[in-house]
Amino acid sequence: MATRNQIVDTAVELGEHKSWEAVRLHDIAASLGVTLDDVRAHFREKEDIVDAWFERADSAMLKAAQVSDFFYLSPRQRLHRLIMAWLGALYPYRKTTRQMIYGKLEPGHIHIQVPGLMRVSRTVQWMREAAGRDATYIRRALEETALTTIYLAAFLHWMNDRSSGSARTSRFLEGCLSAAENLDRLIFTRSADIEATSGEKAHQSI
Repeated sequence: MATRNQIVDTAVELGEHKSWEAVRLHDIAASLGVTLDDVRAHFREKEDIVDAWFERADSAMLKAAQVSDFFYLSPRQRLHRLIMAWLGALYPYRKTTRQMIYGKLEPGHIHIQVPGLMRVSRTVQWMREAAGRDATYIRRALEETALTTIYLAAFLHWMNDRSSGSARTSRFLEGCLSAAENLDRLIFTRSADIEATSGEKAHQSI
């Protein structure tokens, strides 16, 4: 009986050789010399294989946070390393990954688009945990929104990046994270100054 990982490996390999749209579960079973029921024991449908493929990227991202020098990095450097590790896990099969995403975006696929949005949110939450981000309330919400936007923008950029080692995506991501960091500093430093000024005026009026 094939393992879960063998099924995923075979599926993406088949996707590279033809197209993800053309891959069928019976193709995967035939390639592995197992039955469809063996495949069903691990995956209820083809879309579940897509989820498993992206779970690998999540795992690679979390492993990148276990490297001994990780917490010596600045917050921006940590996020950069995590996102690039996530993308790097998918790199050998970028064509298939791109087709998986395009398949999710097709009109009429709401039943896979909603879970897809939830998957993005879950990845971003693990990303924040791995980076040691601990903002709360409004700052947390703004940080999550910004990080989700940056992560998705980097992903879309990466899907069509033909540079060696995704160097262009790396530079693009660095620019996005730097801009977000500067904006965060501007907003919350200004907010702190306003609160301090208000406090001084209130004290003087007493």
